[in-house]
Parts: sequence; C-alpha cells; structure tokens
Amino acid sequence: MAMQGRTGIALIAALCAVCLLPGLATAQLRVGFYQKSCPNAEALVRQAVAAAFTKDAGIAAGLIRLHFHDCFVRGCDASVLLATNPGGGRTERVAPPNNPSLRGFEVIDAAKAALERSCPRTVSCADILAFAARDSITLTGNVVYSVPAGRRDGSISREEDANNNLPPPTFTAQQLIDRFKNKTLTAEEMVLLSGAHTVGRSFCSSFVDRIWNGNTPIVRPSSETPY
Repeated sequence: MAMQGRTGIALIAALCAVCLLPGLATAQLRVGFYQKSCPNAEALVRQAVAAAFTKDAGIAAGLIRLHFHDCFVRGCDASVLLATNPGGGRTERVAPPNNPSLRGFEVIDAAKAALERSCPRTVSCADILAFAARDSITLTGNVVYSVPAGRRDGSISREEDANNNLPPPTFTAQQLIDRFKNKTLTAEEMVLLSGAHTVGRSFCSSFVDRIWNGNTPIVRPSSETPY
C-alpha cells in the first residue's frame, strides 16, 4: 500500500474513533487524557500490541477491524467486547458479522491486565481499543498519529444492533454510501475506511461472486493458488 493510502487510513481511523461516538461523549475527548492519571497508558497498550504482532503480524488487521466493528454499532464504547449483556440476550460479539471472524480479544485482555496492574480502574476498554487500532496502523504502515481519549465503556451489547448496523460484504457501492451516511460519514470517508481492508486477508466467499458469475472461469497467473 502506498504511504499516501496508509496516511489516509490512519487519519480516517482517527476520525472514525471520534465521529462515531455519541455527541455527549465526543466533547470530553482529548489527546493526553491519561497524562496525569495513568501516564504510561498508551505505552502499555503499545507493548501488548507489539508483543502480539511479533507472534502474528496478521493481528494488526484484526485489531483495526475490531475497533471499527465496535464503533459502527453503538459508538466507540467497547460494547463489542462484552461476553454477556446485563439486560439479557445475545451480544454483539456473537452476531454473525463478528463471530467467528473477529479476533484480537486476547490482545485487549492483555493490555487491560497490564493497565489494571499499573493504574487500577482508570483506563477504559474503549480507549484501549482505539489505542490498539492506532498502534496496529503504526506497525503495518509506519504512520503515527495522536488519539484523543476519554471514552466511557458501554454496558449494552445486543446482537441485533450488530446485525442491523454493520455493512455486509454483499452491499453495493450505493448501499455502503447510504449506510455510512447514517453514521455522518461521507462517501470519501467510506472509501478510506474500506481501504483498511487491504491490510490482512479475506475469504474468497466474501467477494468471489463479484468477480465470477459462476459460468466464466477466472483467469489467474499459473502460480496463484486456486479457490
């Protein structure tokens, strides 16, 4: 990916982390939010992400997607991390758009554990997710940007919210534009956020119908592994 593209994704990831928040929470965000209460907060998250990245470089793509799937449903409130819903019912985490494809939960758990040892009950999981996504972009694209913090964790996580909000891979371009518009994001921002999918991998079943109608064979280089 060209550096310009990486920079665009980094900037739009930061925009996503702010624009998809509820209005009241957005006003509280600021860079350096934990400077006094937990000055090593971002460093500890960075260490957890880097440790996971050395074992599996693909985890970076997983953490970027984990953050996006959190923000696109109820705002960036870490509701995607909840295994149980206090109100009952299935959570976002087990919804078909997330399960079993979402990954990186163990990295967030490791970062949270380190933060609890250093600064108990101080850093929200929502901010950890935002920091981890930023650190993933830095590791894969050598792009560094500041992340405003101060998010509060949500206590509501519903499967139907994920099903009704996250855009499926079958959407047309116009459907994607409309879905992002509902989140106050422009078509350009939609394209930039979609560009994050060039990091990592996808399964052929997610897009093969767009390039092959079932009758016309796909022409591949001889070295390419077939579907």
